[in-house]
Amino acid sequence: MNNLIKYYRSPDPALWNGRLSDPSSLNQYWHEVIKLYHDGLEHLKSERLNSDFGILGYACDEGVKRNNGRQGAVNGPKAIREQLSKLSAHFSEKTVTDYGDIVAHENNIELAQKLFSYVIQEIIKSGQLSIGIGGSHDLAYGHFCGIQKALPKVKSTKIGILNFDAHFDLRPTINRSNSGTPFYQIMKEFGTNVEYLALGIQKNSNSNSLYKIASEFGVNHIPAEDCTLVNLNNVINIIDNNFKECNYLYVSIDLDGFTSAHTPGVSAPSPFGFSVNFFRSVFEHVLKTKNVVAIDIVELNPVYDIDSITSKLAAQIIDITINKKLK
Repeated sequence: MNNLIKYYRSPDPALWNGRLSDPSSLNQYWHEVIKLYHDGLEHLKSERLNSDFGILGYACDEGVKRNNGRQGAVNGPKAIREQLSKLSAHFSEKTVTDYGDIVAHENNIELAQKLFSYVIQEIIKSGQLSIGIGGSHDLAYGHFCGIQKALPKVKSTKIGILNFDAHFDLRPTINRSNSGTPFYQIMKEFGTNVEYLALGIQKNSNSNSLYKIASEFGVNHIPAEDCTLVNLNNVINIIDNNFKECNYLYVSIDLDGFTSAHTPGVSAPSPFGFSVNFFRSVFEHVLKTKNVVAIDIVELNPVYDIDSITSKLAAQIIDITINKKLK
């Protein structure tokens, strides 16, 4: 583990600031209630951790670069924290800890994913729901590996993956992994114990070969044109039926799944994504189930954001998670 310490960065207190509460009513804002983990990587063990939710950043956009996308997602975790810190806090009975960032030192995705999985494993083993913030979507492979290691090793254990995304991210790792390969890696390595449903898939962003790979892996999907409030009940029924045999659920949220009117600051924007209201309705339904163990929010690219609208959305998704998640 010592050789990976340079891939870890402790949480920065400077990112957690905002207006102060009135002295008569303390701790009204996120920056006043967030716990910061400062005990170092060597002491990050599940038996030493005590929180309800754990935030871990993935400061990397090398995966986007390898996938020929526009760079800037490396600063996604920083932008999310800056917006999250200003929000009003309505979870006095829950604790949230910032565990800092995993940094892709020298653009080494593979070692960054390995360390990300280790930290996530300890967070989940301690009983916390893990919240990954990125950063390119290659975060998902490291996140899932950590989830899989943390959960009980039982033959009947099946993990569901719900991916809000315009893309399958099932590209084969012909040369190296990138932001388009994480779910291919997961299905290739763990497929017999995984149910993967992609929600928001856009046909013009996925080649015929990707649809074929999805079919070969038994991956289900809901196309973007079906992701409307009018069709909400059908979407929820598909989700519930898809994961009815899963003991645990991991929710990955690629911000490029939203219409670019809501999320201009992403690596691959599209005007034909789903709306914020549709997403919120589906997401809050999913959070009502007690088997959600992890979420992540990826592909925030502050370089192209407008009035921080995308980072504000990402921050509010985390706030919804804290306030709506059932224990």
